[in-house]
Amino acid sequence: MYPLRRATEKLLGELLIERRIISKKDLEKGLEVQKERGGLIGEILVQLGLAKEENIAQAITAQYGFPYLPLSNYDIEPKIVKFIPENVCSQYCLMPIDRIGNNLTLAMSNPLNKEAVEDIEELTKCSVQIFVATTTDIRNAIIKYYKNK
Repeated sequence: MYPLRRATEKLLGELLIERRIISKKDLEKGLEVQKERGGLIGEILVQLGLAKEENIAQAITAQYGFPYLPLSNYDIEPKIVKFIPENVCSQYCLMPIDRIGNNLTLAMSNPLNKEAVEDIEELTKCSVQIFVATTTDIRNAIIKYYKNK
């Protein structure tokens, strides 16, 4: 299991404000919705139209040091795709990218999902390396590589 160490102590909302993606008022609105409905603040800000998925992914990259990978520019080998079943990819919103030896590279929309990482490590018997990708990129990749066979 990979260690979760923050590259910065700043919260996601703070990073988005600092980068001028959202205002303090936008963050307050997002936090109100989060308190009412639950969910991840980044996803809520996107749903409210206050931030773009790419902004959230890049802020998570800055926050935790995970690299960002826009999947639309990436070709994945069919043998890598077969390594993880489609339903697992859909459930955890992730996509296998590459495998070198016993190391499996994944793109995930929520790289902080420890359960997903642990399940993939158990399923594949590999150590997992994480890249951040947008939910839309991952869903499009699942359609491209699993549904359009």
